[in-house]
Amino acid sequence: MSLSPRPKYTPALRGRRVLITGAARGIGAGLADLLTAHGARVALSGLEPELLAEVAQRNHAPWRECDVSDPDAVDRAVEELVTELGGLDVVVANAGIAKQLPIIGGQPDVMEAHLRVNTLGVFYTLRAAGPHITHPGGYALATASLAAAVHLPLLGAYSASKAAVEAIGNTFRQEIKPTGAKVGVAYYSELATDMTSRGFDTVAGKKLTGGGTVSGVAPVEAGLRALERGIAKRSRRIAAPGWVPPVVPLRHVAQRVIELKPMPELEESLAIARTEQVDYTTAQPTTSRKAL
Repeated sequence: MSLSPRPKYTPALRGRRVLITGAARGIGAGLADLLTAHGARVALSGLEPELLAEVAQRNHAPWRECDVSDPDAVDRAVEELVTELGGLDVVVANAGIAKQLPIIGGQPDVMEAHLRVNTLGVFYTLRAAGPHITHPGGYALATASLAAAVHLPLLGAYSASKAAVEAIGNTFRQEIKPTGAKVGVAYYSELATDMTSRGFDTVAGKKLTGGGTVSGVAPVEAGLRALERGIAKRSRRIAAPGWVPPVVPLRHVAQRVIELKPMPELEESLAIARTEQVDYTTAQPTTSRKAL
């Protein structure tokens, strides 16, 4: 995914040294392409080394295969990549996974995996990169989701992990404020990425949504353009597509609307999900850390 840069924002991005996790595909890969087109220097980490190498090659970027659920691996990757960049201005904690999970009858390891990757992975990334971006002009972006604010059936593990990411981002913002650095939290609804297509492409998910998604799928460009503007401005909040920004502060109203919406297939969907065998949206290493 490659977007031509908008000149309006080029000065704020040119020369910026940016570390992106989860950069093998989707938002991470697209963001690497876009920031490089603006003149930024990117470094990449993630799983799926063949895909990651392709993204790195076209962006002339250093990269490391890294499981964000392993704090030692994150520490090593961040230190090595920051050294190769010669410093760091921006870190984008983007890596994440999704998989359906009913609360009753759901498998504990699915909840644990979400917390390891989505929540602890962001913590480990910000912990490692924090000392490098805590300077005037520094910026950290924690990738949450609209699911952090509005919660739906089958997405309990994903929503819980992303709500925790929001809390980490908000806390980190206050802790590094004296250094002049800023922290943003990103909120996306369904964008046209592999995560969305794989996450909703289940029997239970199709039954619940009638074969689509909850809010419809927006082009991935909507998320990338929001990131382009937000990183340039070091924004507190980045949200996409365009209808999402007002929903985040009105989350309690939105949640009530969701709960009042009829879901005639809900019970059957939950029953299917308790036995349906589905994969994570990104395959996880078999050696991934088990303890929380």
